Amino acid sequence: MYDIIAIGSGMRDVFLLSDQFRLIANADFEGGKAECVALGSKIEVNDIVLTTGGGATNAAVTFARLGLKAAAICRIGDDAGGRDVIEDLKKEGVATALIRRVAKGVTGYSTLLTASNGERTALTYRGVSGTLGTADVPFAKCKARWFYVTSLAGNVALARKIATHAKSSGASVAWNPGRKEIEQGLGAIKAILPNVRILQLNKEEAAGLTGASTVEEMFAALATPGNVVVITDGARGAFVQRDGMTIMSPGSGKQAVSQTGAGDAFGSGFVAGLMRTDDLRTALAVGMINAQSVITKVGAKAGILKKWPTNIQLKSVNIAKV
Repeated sequence: MYDIIAIGSGMRDVFLLSDQFRLIANADFEGGKAECVALGSKIEVNDIVLTTGGGATNAAVTFARLGLKAAAICRIGDDAGGRDVIEDLKKEGVATALIRRVAKGVTGYSTLLTASNGERTALTYRGVSGTLGTADVPFAKCKARWFYVTSLAGNVALARKIATHAKSSGASVAWNPGRKEIEQGLGAIKAILPNVRILQLNKEEAAGLTGASTVEEMFAALATPGNVVVITDGARGAFVQRDGMTIMSPGSGKQAVSQTGAGDAFGSGFVAGLMRTDDLRTALAVGMINAQSVITKVGAKAGILKKWPTNIQLKSVNIAKV
């Protein structure tokens, strides 16, 4: 029996850091900015970092480092990238027996163009992770108190199957749906929410899903009795609501070396905190501390907390009732 199983993607990540990547305001791009280089130019890269990533593996490392018995489920190739994913997880004490290894498959790969302020553009090839399906999840072996579900490449049917399996076995589900799941609309998401204890979205995702313009309206559209909804707002912090009670924590203002993995770190830290204490304030503090640590390092796993935060650290996080 595991404490928690993280389900989603496992990837090979390559970070390219350069002060020659330019961030330019342009309303034609999502978010209003573009990351640019001169066409035909030769760009000097200041540093290169090879690591592994993917929502499932990033979250599983948080859970393991914070003292939980954790496993990961993802789809990787039988190649060098896949072997690196497995090796990294084993070093962290994450169980890998449930991972699907595809013969002659290619492990997902991301190149992250990281600017000097930590912002980045990810060039992603999903590889075999893009087709994670019900057959890749060994449900008979999935015995856990919690399931943490990250991006499933749009496979809402798989998310529903996981939530149903969890309910039948008395387990809880935390769900951080990916862009492709969200694109299927509010109806598809809400149909699963009665079996989801924690729903996590960023503000842009929540706005697009609900059509709401305020966090309060987003919560009203997504809340279910007894369950927790988390809405993150990047460097500006995060909001959490359960049964009509809302708390929030502003961002720390800490300069990011790399923003990659901050969302995974917050979400998994929050879930670990709630698993351990069932206290929203503690869970929010753990999530914030984990995310703030991750952005100080290059790579989604390098800055993940190595142990449970001290009481001093937890109390240092500014949390207010909204």
